[in-house]
Amino acid sequence: MFNNLGTIDRLIRLILGSVLAYFGLLVYSGSALGISLTIGAVVLVISALAGSCLLYGLFGINTRKQGEIKG
Repeated sequence: MFNNLGTIDRLIRLILGSVLAYFGLLVYSGSALGISLTIGAVVLVISALAGSCLLYGLFGINTRKQGEIKG
C-alpha cells in the first residue's frame, strides 16, 4: 500500500481521532452521535497508523515528503 501521509498529517489524525473517541465513548455514549464519532475516530487512527489515506489516493494528494521514512 502506498504511504501518502506525512508526519504532521499523521500526528493531527491521531490527536483528532483521540478527541473524537473521547467524545464518542464517554460524552455521547449510547447515542447515534456517539457511535458516529467513534467510527470516525477509528478511521482516523487506522489511517494515521497505516500512513495511508484512501481519499488522498483517489484525489492524488500526497503529504509525505520525499525523505520521510515509510511506516
